[in-house]
Amino acid sequence: MTQFRIGEAAELLGVSADTVRRWIDAGRLGAVRDEAGHRLVEGEALAAFVREQHEAAEPASETSSARNRLRGIVTAVAKDGVMAQVDLQAGPFRIVSLMSREAVDELDLRVGSVAVAVIKSTTVVVETASLGRRTA
Repeated sequence: MTQFRIGEAAELLGVSADTVRRWIDAGRLGAVRDEAGHRLVEGEALAAFVREQHEAAEPASETSSARNRLRGIVTAVAKDGVMAQVDLQAGPFRIVSLMSREAVDELDLRVGSVAVAVIKSTTVVVETASLGRRTA
């Protein structure tokens, strides 16, 4: 079973360690203590918490089959005669989208605008990270 220290869980969630501690203290997120008395969040509990947060935050769209939605703020817009590049910061993630200049103008995308990146892909690569520690 994978367990995460408070700081690791915070990094994965894109929040501060203090926020994770408050969620644990309020009973919103479960934690166990290790031999040294440090709180650890079980991987399964963290995954369940993230699913609950996602379901509560944004209901699934009824008009699109795409389910990967990242809400963020537009940090850059570069336009030329036909095409445009829009940079969006969604939590710790930077998303770059290339689209027509016409689409950028119609959506009125400007630096500081709130936007949602909707991602639909036929290929997704999943890699492992060195966060967390495995227990028997």
